[in-house]
Amino acid sequence: MKVKRIKAHQFKRFADLTVREVPESAKLVMLAGPNGSGKSSLFEAMHTWHKNAWRGHGGWDDEYHLKRGAARTGWNKQLSVEFWSAEPENQEEKKKAIYIRTAYRNEADFRVSSFERSSNIINESNVERLIDNDVSVGKNYKRMISNGVEDLFSKSDKGKTFEQYREETLGEIARYVGRLFPDLLLNDLGNPFEDGTFRFKKGDSDGFQFKNLSGGEKAVFDLILDLVIVGRVYNNTVFCIDEPEAHMNARLHAELVAVLCDIVPEECQLWLATHSIGMMRKASDMARDNPGTVAFIDFGGRNFDDPQILTPIQPNRAFWQRAYEVALDDLSTLVAPERVVICEGGTTATGARGSANFDSDCYNTIFEEEFPETRFIPGGDSVSVERDRLALMQSIQALVTGASVVRLIDRDDHSELDVAEKQRNGVHVLSRRAIENFLFADEVLGALCASEGKPEVTVDLKDAKQSAINESVGRGNPRDDLKSAAGGIYNAAKQLLQLTGKGNDWRGFARSTLAPLIRPGMTIYEELKRDIFGI
Repeated sequence: MKVKRIKAHQFKRFADLTVREVPESAKLVMLAGPNGSGKSSLFEAMHTWHKNAWRGHGGWDDEYHLKRGAARTGWNKQLSVEFWSAEPENQEEKKKAIYIRTAYRNEADFRVSSFERSSNIINESNVERLIDNDVSVGKNYKRMISNGVEDLFSKSDKGKTFEQYREETLGEIARYVGRLFPDLLLNDLGNPFEDGTFRFKKGDSDGFQFKNLSGGEKAVFDLILDLVIVGRVYNNTVFCIDEPEAHMNARLHAELVAVLCDIVPEECQLWLATHSIGMMRKASDMARDNPGTVAFIDFGGRNFDDPQILTPIQPNRAFWQRAYEVALDDLSTLVAPERVVICEGGTTATGARGSANFDSDCYNTIFEEEFPETRFIPGGDSVSVERDRLALMQSIQALVTGASVVRLIDRDDHSELDVAEKQRNGVHVLSRRAIENFLFADEVLGALCASEGKPEVTVDLKDAKQSAINESVGRGNPRDDLKSAAGGIYNAAKQLLQLTGKGNDWRGFARSTLAPLIRPGMTIYEELKRDIFGI
């Protein structure tokens, strides 16, 4: 099962929430946002709908489920979940459509001295509400033993020994745990008739009991054990885990996401509500490597007392900044980029107000989604950038360990020979005269007209652009000097498209209106990307 749409009306945090356009191809869905923003409430909505609609045992508490001050209209009018696949006809398939682990997972110890045959896992509900403690380790231990006995004595494979069963049962779990804790080996189930519990080899210690694991080790083991055991039955399911990073140090977060995705069966979908930068960056890497398989839904900055529609977003610099603020609070301002591009502008820039940071602001806007780890900063005029007169490269590399630094200058009137020499010295040179040649390119002006709902004006705007260039040439400027023609193009665009609030001068217009239109896949974007990043 894979979710397509969720609606929650007058439910807990939400006045009227719709989550829609979740792609069918997404195996992993990441919910981001600060505490109290509604991530857990969305899981509660899915859980409550599933209990009432498909599991058949209901459960509704006005004080808990109903938004304060709202009138109850019935769960079927307040909640709905739509899947990409058709509604299952089989009742057991309906029962396993959604499986949720809460953020309240804490089983410090367990010990089994007897066991009985486990009931059908599909008929069990791990929690009634997502505020309840979700204790699963002991239950899964009993389920493993019970299933093992059935395998040994009730199935056709009578030649299997208990040792073989133990190796098969523990082997898969041990491999996944070992990816996060290489020195922690699950190797024993104990005696379920006396002191049954999970035992481990840890360093030089053998027989290391579950109760002696650290909080992080228990948290990892709990999630892996549960998904492995449950996933053998829940094989067409939306798995939801609230704060999977609970009790774990940040070093484990990225690999945990990868492990959980590997465990979840292919036809299933995994939803994670998290504050972890490591988890979200790993998910971002997975999305880059396998486009369409990961969706991000951002709960930040929303007022859920008003109707809200959430759709998957492409993580950009603003998203990561909010994520860092949630995860690191005031330390977010100290998070360093992986790459710094020193471009023209800054202390030696002259001209209109705001021109000093014009280039860097435009570059940051254009590349914020595909290269959120990159930051553009002004470094002076072209000579200052080329020769690093402000010693920015040395300062950045001294302060930010491992950061790469790129120097970028305009093409201006440099010859091919000049450009080749500068590139040999590690300086990147634009393929066009200046950034204005990209911002005011015909392709971008066409996108502007389309965005304003007037694509038919494109030809007139391009003609007006040529007139502005001719006027600039008449003033003695080179024909490719679009900076000198930019004011005329701006005025023509305002008049032809009847623009208001799009920038008070040509720089403001280019920075706030044109730069956001340059998107991946456009010829002009790909050319600029090659100039700066070499790809």
